[in-house]
Amino acid sequence: MSGETSFRARPHSTVETDFLPHTELPTTRVSRVLDGALQGLGYAFSWLWLAVVAIILVAVIGRYGFGTSSVMMEELEWHISGAVWLIGLSYTLTSDNHVRVDVLHERFGLKAQAWIEVLGILFLLLPFCWIAVDTAADFFWSSWQQGEVSNSPGGLPARYVIKFFIPLAFILIAVAAISRLLKCTALLFGWPRPIRRPAAS
Repeated sequence: MSGETSFRARPHSTVETDFLPHTELPTTRVSRVLDGALQGLGYAFSWLWLAVVAIILVAVIGRYGFGTSSVMMEELEWHISGAVWLIGLSYTLTSDNHVRVDVLHERFGLKAQAWIEVLGILFLLLPFCWIAVDTAADFFWSSWQQGEVSNSPGGLPARYVIKFFIPLAFILIAVAAISRLLKCTALLFGWPRPIRRPAAS
């Protein structure tokens, strides 16, 4: 019984918060604009999952119903799904629905969580995004200059298009990280001025 009581007493129980605990940070004017743009982009790209499902259905029907297959259709499937997945990474950060590996995070108070976010963003996430963008941009540019196409006969042309989404994804993640950093500094230092301040934890 005591174990059950202590479990229910936790303010961020995974049972009480849609399976994932959230850090309730204040909103700022800049972060609201950035989050709105990233969430709108993520929502728009999420509709492309319907195209992926349609392509899979056409490919399966063609293969097992008519004995035909298309390399172009198969590549189009993973090109679209890869692009949607990459764009969706920044969306998960703005909505705080990304997977956390820090099992202690949810047990800390709100200000301690905000400090963890600030240090993690400044010293881990943003430097990693910088390295990823720098590397992936060269990867894309090399493909663009070569006019890279699929290695498979009948495959898609312009292989550099999907490679473009790699640096773009990390740029968007960096934007989402800056937005979240502003929310943390608004909570900890009052700058930028928060639009809404959550209840003290």
